[in-house]
Amino acid sequence: MTPIQTEPIEKIARIQWLELQKQLLYLQKNSKFYKQLFKVHNVDVSEIKTEADLKRIPITTKEDLQQYNEDFLCVPHEDVIDHVTTSGTLGNPVNFLLNEADLERLAINEMQSFKIAGILKGDKVQITTTLDRRFIAGMAYFLGLRKLGAGIIRTGSGLPHLQWDSIERFKPNYLVAVPSFLLKMIEYAVLNGIDYKNSSVKAAICIGEPLRDQNFELNALGKKITELWEIDLFSTYASTEMATAFTECEHHTGNHIQPELVYTEVLDETGNPVKMGEIGELVVTTLQVQTMPLLRFATGDLVSYTNELCKCGRNTLRLSPVLGRKKQHIKYKGTSLYPQHIIDVIVEFNTISNFVVIVQKDETEMDLLLVKISNSLSDLEQEQLNQHFQTRLHVIPKIEMVSNSEINSLKNPLGSRKPISFLDLRE
Repeated sequence: MTPIQTEPIEKIARIQWLELQKQLLYLQKNSKFYKQLFKVHNVDVSEIKTEADLKRIPITTKEDLQQYNEDFLCVPHEDVIDHVTTSGTLGNPVNFLLNEADLERLAINEMQSFKIAGILKGDKVQITTTLDRRFIAGMAYFLGLRKLGAGIIRTGSGLPHLQWDSIERFKPNYLVAVPSFLLKMIEYAVLNGIDYKNSSVKAAICIGEPLRDQNFELNALGKKITELWEIDLFSTYASTEMATAFTECEHHTGNHIQPELVYTEVLDETGNPVKMGEIGELVVTTLQVQTMPLLRFATGDLVSYTNELCKCGRNTLRLSPVLGRKKQHIKYKGTSLYPQHIIDVIVEFNTISNFVVIVQKDETEMDLLLVKISNSLSDLEQEQLNQHFQTRLHVIPKIEMVSNSEINSLKNPLGSRKPISFLDLRE
């Protein structure tokens, strides 16, 4: 357990604020983008003493990072040793660079993240995500596990046969995996007579998709996995820009922040902090980052938080799973929705094996919601699905039955590092 996380709340806050002030001075000295921002808005970083003072600094957006990418660089180009890009979920991927110190910080971050989930030296962890394709997370998992001293099996993404062969050969007790891929592994095991329920795997560190709802209960996807395979599932949340992970402990009541590595704000539409339990946009300031530090960076992700004490003994703020993205808000027939609401309903229905959710504008510029599924539903099954949507969401999207190959081509666009279950075609 990391010492700072178990320190008194007041001490954690002091340490975090000290790191924040160090980063402000670093940006003032080294960042072309933030020097200009401070000048335009008459900000003297030495006068930022409180959270109220911090609000004088404007939010940094993903568009800023895209448009002025080079201006965020704070070290000489020759010091950069790792070149990655963001996933591009809400637009074109953005370049992100790291020097040696940042890779070391990344390793420490992920080591601490794995420790929060209970992984120890001597455990064996199978990484079922890519380490290539300019993907920072795969590298982070490897570096963190290496620093922790755990055994590592690098299978990469996909290939259920290789995953099960590696489990049989090396006996990992943890997987790092996208939750929906765990379902594919289970399906493959059932079809090929693999006794997956008695494998060495006892838990999975899950990335890329939410497993829980705002009340920290397993959502439809999480329930479906654990009903089929009695393993422990740990939620995590991270992004390339943050280079920091938020991870569940064994009590599964929110993702613990690492306060010495990131400063977090959860803000409403007017830029004011929300109260505990309320939903707002996560805004982060990266701490101890040298190459491309970000100050008050709007992630676009909607979360809530709790600062109630955790049974694990850590006195850190905890975030809910991502409840939606700010730009992915859907207003359909008068009802406010986020993609995860629709995905949960489809997963709950149980008989739909492959699908993609699409939102676009109709001829009146209203949101039009379409769900493409690979199944051929009978009239009765389609009526049951419609009733399920009506009961859960109070609206029924348009359902279209298409080929499995068409859905797979939509879910895996050229250059994408992960399957996409939601397509926003409104722009």
